[in-house]
Amino acid sequence: SPTHPRLAYAALAAVCIFWGTTYLGIRIALESMSPAMLMFLRYALSSILMMVAVWATGATFPRGSELWRTAFYGVLTIGIGTGSLAVSELWLPSSMAAMIVTTQPFWMVGTEAWLGGERLQWRAIRGMLIGLAGVIVLFWPAVFEGGSNGLRRADLLAGFAMLQFGAMAWSYASIRQRNMRSGVHPFVSGAVQQLATAMVFAIPALAGPQP
Repeated sequence: SPTHPRLAYAALAAVCIFWGTTYLGIRIALESMSPAMLMFLRYALSSILMMVAVWATGATFPRGSELWRTAFYGVLTIGIGTGSLAVSELWLPSSMAAMIVTTQPFWMVGTEAWLGGERLQWRAIRGMLIGLAGVIVLFWPAVFEGGSNGLRRADLLAGFAMLQFGAMAWSYASIRQRNMRSGVHPFVSGAVQQLATAMVFAIPALAGPQP
């Protein structure tokens, strides 16, 4: 309610703390494990906890094509989206990765318009261009003026490209899933998606080399 905004501020604080610290947490974890192992352990643990909660409440699971589509969109969003972030932090500091991720709205708005959703409006485009200008101002010296804190230009560009690939996958799957008819609770869908992501990363995590 506009007259009681405390819950909105609490939600914003939760996003800043739990989502914002993800970048630093990934960077720390990569000191002792590969991106694939990190993704596998992270989502295996979270999916198990969520599945237990789902079973305890007797919630309904998706079936048939809905199950497969839910799992597929989960692999695209958190698998490729977050997985690309983990890989990019092999080359980039977490602060720079977080800054580059702010280009996500371009992919989200553009993909939605491409898929027949809300058309692009000049007001939205203007706001995104202002945000992009800020990213360019911060990113330009690192790439075009001799690097930043010993980072190689090739690593910076590789990290940027990897994050754009993840943003593209995240945007496409998020919009497709939002338009998908579902009879299950979003918490259940999240559990299925995280379990699917853990399964996809299991083989490269267990078979691949570790740092």
